Amino acid sequence: MKYAIDHKSPIPLHIQAEELLRNLISQEEFQNGKLLPNEVELSKLLAISRTTLRQAINKLVYEGLLIRKKRAGTKVNQSTVSSKSNNWLSFSQEMKLRGINIKNFELHVTWVFPDETLANFFEIKAEKKVLKMERVRGKSDGPFVYFISYFHPRIGLTGDEDFKRPLYELLELDYSTIASLSKEEISAHAAEEVIAEKLQIEPGEPVLFRKRFVFDQGERPIEYNLGYYKADSFVYTVESRR
Repeated sequence: MKYAIDHKSPIPLHIQAEELLRNLISQEEFQNGKLLPNEVELSKLLAISRTTLRQAINKLVYEGLLIRKKRAGTKVNQSTVSSKSNNWLSFSQEMKLRGINIKNFELHVTWVFPDETLANFFEIKAEKKVLKMERVRGKSDGPFVYFISYFHPRIGLTGDEDFKRPLYELLELDYSTIASLSKEEISAHAAEEVIAEKLQIEPGEPVLFRKRFVFDQGERPIEYNLGYYKADSFVYTVESRR
């Protein structure tokens, strides 16, 4: 990989350095534990100050993507996965950007009658079936998230789609449905027996529970998503700007 940034670009140097680091840590050698080039060496290669480089590194440390230890160096954090609330991507796309290869441990698609909560969210009648998709996903060494998604019948999904594709890419390209707005609720739960079995943990262990309500460009509901994450392998960060 070429260690270079464009000093004539209007894009700030620390942003360019951050993007270079994101590409760097997605490479297999760094995913396998190799240390990143040290700050002195990398700042010289990029012809930027260590302060500018450190600003980029700090961002990735904050996101949980890198671990930096004094006298030991900086390397990819292999123990946790990080998700940013302002990053509007499908789970597959988000993990790909972080250089994490995702494995599907389970994938089930069924048609179900909505309960009162779902019917009210989608503004449909209780006798109108909706598509339900369940996925257990994780890294090669084991699962860390269990997703349950329900989709509005308006979209036109049949259940025969290739749900191994990035979800929102599939909705946009195949059904002209663009996921434009996400509203989320996050809380801590003790894993019930079914959740524990899916995530290969003990019942009662803590899990991060996230509800995601997804809307299209007209703010019409398209997806009701429940996510259960292993607490020791997932960090959810929030970045706010004013």
